[in-house]
Amino acid sequence: MESIIQRIARELGRSEAQVSAVVELLDAGNTVPFIARYRKELHGSMDDTALRTLEERLGYLRSLEERRETVKNTIAEQGKLTDELAAAIDAAETLAEVEDLYRPYKPKRRTRATVAKEKGLEPLADEILTQRRDLDDLRVLAAPYVDADKGVETVEDALAGAGDIIAERISDDAPTRKALRTLFEKRGVVRSVAATEEDSVYRLYYDFAQGVPRVQGHQVLALNRGEKEGFLKVGIDCDRDFALSAIYGGFIKGSSSATAFLRTVCEDAYDRLIEPSLQREIRTALTDAAAEGAIHNFALNLKPLLMQPPVKGYVTMGLDPGYAHGCKVAVVDGTGKVLDTAVVYPTQGAGQKRRAIDTLKAMIQRHGVAHIAIGNGTASRETEQMTVELIGEVGGGLSYMIVSEAGASVYSASKLAAAEFPDYDVNLRSAVSIARRLQDPLAELVKIDPKAIGVGQYQHDMPQKRLGEALDNVVEDCVNAVGVDLNTASAPLLERVAGLNATTAKNIVAYREETGAFTTRKQLLKVSKLGPKAFEQCAGFLRVPESKNVLDNTAVHPESYAAAETLLGLLGYDKAALRAGALPDVSARLNAYGAERAAEACGVGVPTLRDIAKELQKPGRDPRDELPPPILRTDVMEMKDLKQGMTLTGTVRNVVDFGVFVDIGVHQDGLVHISQVSNKFLKHPSEAVAVGDIVKVVVLDVDEKKKRISLSMKQAN
Repeated sequence: MESIIQRIARELGRSEAQVSAVVELLDAGNTVPFIARYRKELHGSMDDTALRTLEERLGYLRSLEERRETVKNTIAEQGKLTDELAAAIDAAETLAEVEDLYRPYKPKRRTRATVAKEKGLEPLADEILTQRRDLDDLRVLAAPYVDADKGVETVEDALAGAGDIIAERISDDAPTRKALRTLFEKRGVVRSVAATEEDSVYRLYYDFAQGVPRVQGHQVLALNRGEKEGFLKVGIDCDRDFALSAIYGGFIKGSSSATAFLRTVCEDAYDRLIEPSLQREIRTALTDAAAEGAIHNFALNLKPLLMQPPVKGYVTMGLDPGYAHGCKVAVVDGTGKVLDTAVVYPTQGAGQKRRAIDTLKAMIQRHGVAHIAIGNGTASRETEQMTVELIGEVGGGLSYMIVSEAGASVYSASKLAAAEFPDYDVNLRSAVSIARRLQDPLAELVKIDPKAIGVGQYQHDMPQKRLGEALDNVVEDCVNAVGVDLNTASAPLLERVAGLNATTAKNIVAYREETGAFTTRKQLLKVSKLGPKAFEQCAGFLRVPESKNVLDNTAVHPESYAAAETLLGLLGYDKAALRAGALPDVSARLNAYGAERAAEACGVGVPTLRDIAKELQKPGRDPRDELPPPILRTDVMEMKDLKQGMTLTGTVRNVVDFGVFVDIGVHQDGLVHISQVSNKFLKHPSEAVAVGDIVKVVVLDVDEKKKRISLSMKQAN
């Protein structure tokens, strides 16, 4: 039988040695980011995503193996485990198949069949199922089982009880259920009708039909929500005659006096037991697949959002717009430290707007503000218009950007924000967060529950534990891909570093506050509860710009420092050259020397050596700096300014199953339907575009009343 390692290797197209190495590393407590970055030779340079897939598949197959053993042991305890059944359980490839085989032996609640068995009717059911040709009359066969004391008053009662026993056996038959499940999966039709005459957002589904293989995940989730809210009635139709033919073929042998009776029993088994059960099962499977797809899509959108290029080193003003409570203002320096705060009221008449502009102008001039970040919530449009007037009065060098404030209120009311800004009002904390989101999206967004960031669809309908795990993995991968400054990172950011947790992150901050800035990575070993294993996992992802050893400010792991120094010598550099800064010709010299020859001399593999060379080429590099910078604006457009055929540049804000939402600077995101994303056929828009991408679009249609903007990307190319 194929082992777990062999199966995963086959499914992922990897060698058994590579898969085995990853499994051993995971079982030894190594984190995915560490394995992905620092153990490339062992797994053939799989990336984080491939390793996460392997880890999930490993978990499923181990659960499957465990369930197989549990089922076999349970059946063996009943004295009913045969070699044939054990082999079938071992060969089952999914948990559903295992449960089908276990079904006849599973303890059941009191059913019509169990009641019939208690009345002594099982031998009659067995006799009928033989379908012997000499069975002349079932009534005659059933007559001896009539027993008023047992509740079998008539021959009809006896036959009905026997029929209940046979129906349950048909329902519990694993090959039958597997065949009918396949039939539902291939030929079933998901249907929905209106459960009310009331109009709703679910009107598209008031008369809906789609084949099970073709129904889309977002449709499944919409149907489920519509049903839950009482607007829809949803079910799965399947060809009953075709299904019954499959059951007849398995249980009716030739022709006998039992044939008509058994046909009726087969119909009862299907209508009463199998069909409702498969309805639930298929809908659950569709929901699980839709949820997994939505979680994958959420994770896909979250990664580029977190990896948006930072606007570093500039004094930034954050504006959290509002009506009644005013617009909250915070100015932070280039490192995110709060310099000033205020509250202004630009929406409460011309006089208040004038005072707001004067207040903000004074703050900008006093602190040298270079950029303004405006939250995209309530009153954002009016605040943006005021900002454009403000920029006009201040003069050149000042620009603004609308940033998503999703989760900002969650953060500002959290214990974390209270600890970080104990002297500031909740609303002012949110203005600080908005300013910092422009400066360094990743460092700020890690403080917020990923589910509150708002780049998915139907996230509240997802299995929350699974969604949380998937999004946490994305955050962890992003943080470790960028690296973290050991001397400036907050505890929430440090907590996301491979090998660290909430306790060790807090202990690092406490150590930093007590003893001053870290001057070397080795000092981490002095932090309480941070042992050698945690150090091995986290050290390569933590940067110490203040260290005398330049390698402490790179992604080179301490275990490879000797290899890095040997490489410098092989390529004709001295340590002073590295201390002086980047070595832009490292890769060229390495290629000339020969990567394999150098790797052998340095005692590391070629992938690790090339990673070392890349770091030496540009120590302290931030991979986000290589991405297109965000769009900073100085003027404002409104929906009424849009005209059909206009070509604009925008930023992708969300990617969902049916299209792409793009911010084109008019406060209302436009939708590029999947059919307008590309000239090529796409199964999903994410094949062509990601959150944060800067794209060109053509305006197709504008509906000001409904606030809808239709855009096309393919017509802009």
